[in-house]
Amino acid sequence: MTNASAVDSGFTTIHDRAHPKVIFSTDPSDFDYMKVNVPCQSACPAFTNVPAYIRDIYEKRYGHSYELNRIVNLFPGTLGRICSRPCEKKCRHGEPELGQPVSICHLKRAASDFKELGRPFLSQMFSAIGKSVCIVGSGPAGLAAAHDLNAIGFNITILEAFDEPGGMLRYGIPEFRLPRDVLKNEIETILKMGITLKTGIRAGVDIAFEEIMTEYDATLIASGCYSSNRLGVSGENLRGVYSGLDLVMDISRGKTPDLGKKVIVIGAGFTAFDCARSALRLGAEDVTIFIRGVEEELRVTEDEILDAKREGVKIRGLSLTQRIVGEDHVGAVEFLRSRTGETGPNGRRRIHAIEGSEFLVEADSVIVAVGQSAEPNSAPGAKDGNGVLIGDRNTFKSSTSNLYLTGDFLTGPSTVIESVASGRKAAERIAQDLTGQKFREWVVKMQEAVITDRQRSWDFIPKQEMPSVMPISNRIMDQKVEVEQGLTQDQAFEEAKRCYLCYLHYEIDISKCIFCRYCIDNAPRDCIKLVSSVTLNDNGAIESFWETVDWQKVNAVVIDNSRCIRCGECVRVCPVDCISVTRVELVERNLLAGRL
Repeated sequence: MTNASAVDSGFTTIHDRAHPKVIFSTDPSDFDYMKVNVPCQSACPAFTNVPAYIRDIYEKRYGHSYELNRIVNLFPGTLGRICSRPCEKKCRHGEPELGQPVSICHLKRAASDFKELGRPFLSQMFSAIGKSVCIVGSGPAGLAAAHDLNAIGFNITILEAFDEPGGMLRYGIPEFRLPRDVLKNEIETILKMGITLKTGIRAGVDIAFEEIMTEYDATLIASGCYSSNRLGVSGENLRGVYSGLDLVMDISRGKTPDLGKKVIVIGAGFTAFDCARSALRLGAEDVTIFIRGVEEELRVTEDEILDAKREGVKIRGLSLTQRIVGEDHVGAVEFLRSRTGETGPNGRRRIHAIEGSEFLVEADSVIVAVGQSAEPNSAPGAKDGNGVLIGDRNTFKSSTSNLYLTGDFLTGPSTVIESVASGRKAAERIAQDLTGQKFREWVVKMQEAVITDRQRSWDFIPKQEMPSVMPISNRIMDQKVEVEQGLTQDQAFEEAKRCYLCYLHYEIDISKCIFCRYCIDNAPRDCIKLVSSVTLNDNGAIESFWETVDWQKVNAVVIDNSRCIRCGECVRVCPVDCISVTRVELVERNLLAGRL
């Protein structure tokens, strides 16, 4: 497979439409093709097959769509509400001149909301292999690792310090964003595979790590980041100053602190926004989030920002915290105005203080939500200067034999979908180390397809707006009222129609082409081109090609799949039927099929 289809890419081209063939490729050029041409799937840390599950929703096969999600991300109903949506940032419908990205996340939730009832719980897929793994922590990374290891025959025990499983999903995200019944059902689906869960046990405190590591063949620490970062300014220990993480966790446990009427939130992440919206629900009347940079560079989703603003939260950018003012209780915060500067190595603009621009803002309480880090524990192995265990991010290994790390505990704070991906990769490594064999691999699956019934007019369908609880006053009266109500079936159907189905690959058979230009003349976008030559990258995929209008120099007519919107017009108008369609997907292939 290549980015433009005129070059032999080393695999058998599929043209026999009476006998569709399936090809599984591990050729690096085909992975390069997927990265360029199916950017939504490539952007997902778990490699969720986005076009396929959206097509299922269009066909009203909600249960199949849900299960297709669950193969890799494990929590479709949960992630359909709180995912950070890296896929949508790469959606080709959001490119210049094409409109807004498809609501991929909302469609994931639709699959969960409308799936068939009574689906059976999964059980262990393969026979037991006689090896056991203890997983410390039942957050998304720990549960993902437990799921994958149990499915292939490992005996799994999870030790959870809190009273209920879920980690940050359960204790770090407010119920108005993630209803607990949705989370509970998806966690139970994993646990009922035969996984042992022991709650209220803090590894290294209630049971020594040495004892755990003696009892099990491997130990995986997936205990997350629960140590709140500090601002490092004077006044941070005054009464009325709260840790953002502690606040949302207290609220999750049913506590309702009195924050007063005027609340300042310092931070720029999801926790800061959750705290600000929670403050309104606790009775605050004036809530402002102060951030170092500018609103346009916030890492939270656009929907989260808009919902916070609708509810009355204000955002004030380019403000550096200098000190918290008060004698016994917080009374105000002093900020320093700032400006943006050059772009740093992380792609974000640097922030520079403006000397002499100090200003005070009064407050009844201050919520500090500037990130968190892993807590030190007594597990053996090399540690950093804060006493936190160090692990290799590629192998997930610590310096101690058979002791592994994953999720936020390994990488620092990340997103839920990144944690799921990390947990699954750690499980794969543990299984390979303990058994000497791989249990899965990623491959590019290619199968002959036909043009879809997708119509050109669907490009102009507006993005479907998420229904929410209205009026605003109804939202903030109860911490448990879910704000987003989910797309209706009709809305989900309309939104699914917007997807370009980028997993379809259109290819011109040059041996049949008569160079009539019908395809070029009818293409709604400049995606079909006359080409004199192409340049390949080191993996054999097309890196660039040279267009020409001189017929004496034309060597091929190619479809640039990075520009193609899969409308099928080229196929419909071709008089010699020389354009084929292949469904190209990045999928997991099971390598243990012979060991049932």
